[in-house]
Amino acid sequence: MAKTIHAELRVPSNLEEVRPIQDDIESGLQVHDFGDSDLFAVKLAVEEALVNAIKHGNQLDPTKTVEVRYTIDAAVFEICIRDEGPGFDPGDLPDPTADDFLERPCGRGVMLIKCFMTQVDYVGRGNEVVMRKEKSVPDME
Repeated sequence: MAKTIHAELRVPSNLEEVRPIQDDIESGLQVHDFGDSDLFAVKLAVEEALVNAIKHGNQLDPTKTVEVRYTIDAAVFEICIRDEGPGFDPGDLPDPTADDFLERPCGRGVMLIKCFMTQVDYVGRGNEVVMRKEKSVPDME
């Protein structure tokens, strides 16, 4: 049985930091036998959350950092991503599926995160997101 994986890191507000974090998480999920659909879901949600933190939270400010903490075990992936920005209220985002907002890109990332993760919570002033993905039960054929 694989050991629980814990990681804590602080990265600069640079979009080039996203891929290596995704790759490390994907490797950890594979060690714990998460399936392809879970790998896809986590990879997408982590990318969206990190890009939001770097781009919208920290405004691509190279003097600001993003804190990432995650844990992977045999049943659950959990991650906390915190930026140094002012935060936001996810309830204030327009519904990207509403007719008036179909052509606008805002709010889609948050919607995707909520769709692909088991649980999503925005903490404090909204500059920290905690996401959880429970391992899917394999289909029995």
